[in-house]
Amino acid sequence: MTKVTVWNENRHEQSNEEVKKIYPEGIHGAISKFLSKANFEVRTATLDEPEHGLTDEVLENTDVLIWWGHLAHHEVEDRVVKKVQNRVLDGMGLIVLHSGHFSKIFKTLMGTSCDLKWREANETERLWVADPSHPIAEGIGEFIQLEKEEMYGEHFDIPAPDELVLISWFEGGEVFRSGCTYRRGKGKVFYFRPGHETYPTYHNEQIQRVIVNAVNWAKPVKREKPVYGNAKPLETLTVKS
Repeated sequence: MTKVTVWNENRHEQSNEEVKKIYPEGIHGAISKFLSKANFEVRTATLDEPEHGLTDEVLENTDVLIWWGHLAHHEVEDRVVKKVQNRVLDGMGLIVLHSGHFSKIFKTLMGTSCDLKWREANETERLWVADPSHPIAEGIGEFIQLEKEEMYGEHFDIPAPDELVLISWFEGGEVFRSGCTYRRGKGKVFYFRPGHETYPTYHNEQIQRVIVNAVNWAKPVKREKPVYGNAKPLETLTVKS
């Protein structure tokens, strides 16, 4: 069974009554609930836990890590970021949600500022499926429409995605690369844009389907670990004078 850890800084839920009403068990609670129904083994972790809930034991027993952060990116300890980076390079999947684009771990893996345009104006968002053959898009129609969301707009300062699965259009006219895949080392990374804390986005069944699909896509491939460093020849070398 695929082991998933849902990480959330869990700060808006403590201070914003509107967010509390939408996500009474926290954003991490809402996400873990539908992932559990999809037959994943799910645990949660939050910023204020020791080691941000991401101990060596937790990370070693995580196939896919889901990351949601916003207010407190700067509070995530660099040593924890390094541990997560190493686990991704070693094969753990990583799904970065919404404002996690500015998280230390995503910027570390991308090597860019990951900056963008944004606006909060209760706008309609239409997420178009740009790659209908991709497994992350399985079970999704031509687009997903969200009646109210925060706008993110181009230019999104990220490396060119390995695969572009979803493109958003917003009521104000902007577009955005909203579903991007990357491979880093032996791990897979998926950035998925929607999920502003004051909207019930993670209660939307199609959004849930994308995240479930992404977990199945990002989980580690079972194979022997490659050997690095100085290597002995597989064949007999002919000595050349």
